[in-house]
Amino acid sequence: MPQPNLIVILADDLGYSDIGPFGGEIDTPSLQRLSDRGVRMSSYYVTPRCSPSRAALLTGHHPHSVGIGVLTTDNRPTGYAGSLTTGVPTLAELLSARGYATGLFGKWHLASEFSNPSDTWPTRRGFDEFRGILPGASSFYQPPLVAGEERVPAEELDDDFYFTDDISEHGAAFVRHHAQDDEPFFLYLAYTAPHWPLHAREADIAKYRDRYAAGWGPVRKERLRRLQEEGLLPAVDRPADVDDGAEWSEQDQEWQVERMAVYAAQVESLDRGVGRILDALDESGVSDDTIVVFFSDNGGCAEELPPGATFLSELVRPPVTRSGQEVVAGNDPAVMPGPETTYQSYGRDWATVSNTPFRLWKRWVHEGGISTPFIVSWPGGGVPAGGAISHEVGHVTDIVPTVMAVLGEPNPGEGTSLLDVWRTPELRSPERTVCWEHIGNAAVRRGRWKLVREWGGPWELYDIEADRIESADLSGEHPDLVSELAAVYQEWAESHGVIPWQDVLDGYAARGIPTSRAVG
Repeated sequence: MPQPNLIVILADDLGYSDIGPFGGEIDTPSLQRLSDRGVRMSSYYVTPRCSPSRAALLTGHHPHSVGIGVLTTDNRPTGYAGSLTTGVPTLAELLSARGYATGLFGKWHLASEFSNPSDTWPTRRGFDEFRGILPGASSFYQPPLVAGEERVPAEELDDDFYFTDDISEHGAAFVRHHAQDDEPFFLYLAYTAPHWPLHAREADIAKYRDRYAAGWGPVRKERLRRLQEEGLLPAVDRPADVDDGAEWSEQDQEWQVERMAVYAAQVESLDRGVGRILDALDESGVSDDTIVVFFSDNGGCAEELPPGATFLSELVRPPVTRSGQEVVAGNDPAVMPGPETTYQSYGRDWATVSNTPFRLWKRWVHEGGISTPFIVSWPGGGVPAGGAISHEVGHVTDIVPTVMAVLGEPNPGEGTSLLDVWRTPELRSPERTVCWEHIGNAAVRRGRWKLVREWGGPWELYDIEADRIESADLSGEHPDLVSELAAVYQEWAESHGVIPWQDVLDGYAARGIPTSRAVG
């Protein structure tokens, strides 16, 4: 078999049930098309934050051991480097050495330096082509766009420029170009949608206003019903309880509806981009020979942007629009999100909907923070069409080992190959152990058991196969198992360069920096 092409499509802050193949009401026909061509995984895990997931995706190693423990701030010597280590090859470097053309369009967020090219920029980590942004977020209308290693002048962007469309356009062109040249290619399509700010076109927003007028409760209930009908979560009969969750009320209702309508519009624009990529594959005649995977970097984001959002740099949040109008930043119910003059997020309650039926959100290692929809298609490689579901545990560190297994190469990472699982979705392998840590939040899953804690809190124990919404803490009934799994976690943390969170906080305090900034 010739070397297959590889396309990795990564969404940003997309929740588990936001897309149609995973129970969502947002119009995502292209992702449904991809699902119909392949297989879904119901228990695929990432890390709870964007930079760590990207580091694990590209190296096959847990992020702490490759320089990315939180985000991309250089906190040495008391914290993480904040840049992807050059001591471990990226997937792009591995494939480039094997004759692949490589391209990244979208978000990098693996370098602490945004202005001056360094060894941690994508063009120096195996990507022949790069067009996108280096930081973790930006305006969708005027991002700090870089092509290669040069900043793209704002005046070169069209009046109707929209970053999601730009990513899709250049990704589709990359596919067509290299398919025509008859050379294998690796395309990493790293969308920033639907990460805040809430920016979308009015034509895309309008159709969703009625869809969300009933509030988050009914939407969440319907998502769970569809997830059950699909067979994705057969053991879940209710959504997780939401501590102190606000009830839907008439106060600021129009604004609340608008926030989710804009978010949905962002997801739909991403889906259109996926459609452009699939069309390019079909029209170029290389669909059968191309592995396409789709997932999100973490769960839905509950962050509320305060008025002014002064903690964001001008690189991420421009103070004025391209025409010179003031950008009103922060979640102000008097300002409707969507236009370039705004900069808002959709908040905790809609993020809870995104993560239906799980607990908590991005930054946490409970299921809501680390569970993602996952779709893979490879018609010519034995991955069956039809949207079958695998309930096998997968992890973001598995991408590199799987690709190397496809090429008949040894595993250079810490994850495991999922190739057999993709080809035989009903396959269940022996139980595996996976660990997580982020800003002091910690977890270990071994087989059906998951031990998890929030920073500063006690360990909680769940039978995750029977209780994936983490509703019944069994730690009191199984103290020996808690001790055993806690020891497994501690050994993993020490062997993977996890810096104790208190040490990170103490480092900030010693430098006179508010410890609240440690979380990024």
